[in-house]
Amino acid sequence: MMYKTFPKINIPKADALSFKQMKTLDYYSVDKYQLPIELMMENAGFHLASIIAAYSQKDAQILIGVGPGNNGGGGLVAARRLAAWGFSVFLDIPNQELATLPAKQLERAMLFGVSQNKISNPDIFVDAYLGFSQRFPLLEIYQESIKLANNLDTLRISLDVPTGLSENEGIMSEFMQANVIVSLAAPKKVLYRPELKSDIYLVDLGLPQIVYAEFKHSFNIPFHQSAIWQLQCTLD
Repeated sequence: MMYKTFPKINIPKADALSFKQMKTLDYYSVDKYQLPIELMMENAGFHLASIIAAYSQKDAQILIGVGPGNNGGGGLVAARRLAAWGFSVFLDIPNQELATLPAKQLERAMLFGVSQNKISNPDIFVDAYLGFSQRFPLLEIYQESIKLANNLDTLRISLDVPTGLSENEGIMSEFMQANVIVSLAAPKKVLYRPELKSDIYLVDLGLPQIVYAEFKHSFNIPFHQSAIWQLQCTLD
């Protein structure tokens, strides 16, 4: 059940981005426009937290699965923001060897009262393990995390791309069965798979609008009107 609604936008699959195109936009924005990765991480985590809160009662217990890279860092920002808003937040960190920025975000989250004690029956499970940078085959620790989360009787929310969901439809690995997906900056083609039964949201990562035009992407997301849009997927 969602307790807050967001405006809707329809973008056809033909206009959505591949993982490679999304990485190019990311790197180009960092290089040409000096957009700090930490700032994008903060934007991603804040919007993720806002959507989690929109689906949560105030007494909800929230478990966030954290990966070692930037996707995990976004999850940790969300953990900190949710804790600051009064939610009970717990972490699952299968790989404790976090990169520098996520490690700093973990330190901040702990200061805000986030717990590293993994709980077994959360009200909401958040998948912030790997995002669009995941490589296949997945490490066994993430395969196990997917199985455990999919067996929970709870709402599952994935940051950017559900863990285990491959662009290559020939890869038949189990993937996170997310009820909600928070796609960063742009729609991803992989999210138009017919087997996905998810509410999908597009959120503003902070990329300048001119970047989309420079790469001749035809969609226009009016983030000046709202930083969060619910995506209506059109397969045509």
